[in-house]
Amino acid sequence: MKIQVFAVLKDYFDKEFELGAEVGDIASLQSELVRLNPSAKGILQLCRFAVYDEFVDNDFRIEKNDTICIFPPSSGG
Repeated sequence: MKIQVFAVLKDYFDKEFELGAEVGDIASLQSELVRLNPSAKGILQLCRFAVYDEFVDNDFRIEKNDTICIFPPSSGG
């Protein structure tokens, strides 16, 4: 699966990368990302995940060819 991260998450991960580990859902993906970079745990707990331009819940089932975008919280003006 392809992972794309935005904003502050680029301090913890490459902007776009392939994840070789098999994960079944968003919650498992989140755990795998924390395993890869434990210092990202706090921000990952606050992020929203989207698959094919739709925000999804933690129990969303991931397919191996999915592209997952991860968005940290943001504020603007």
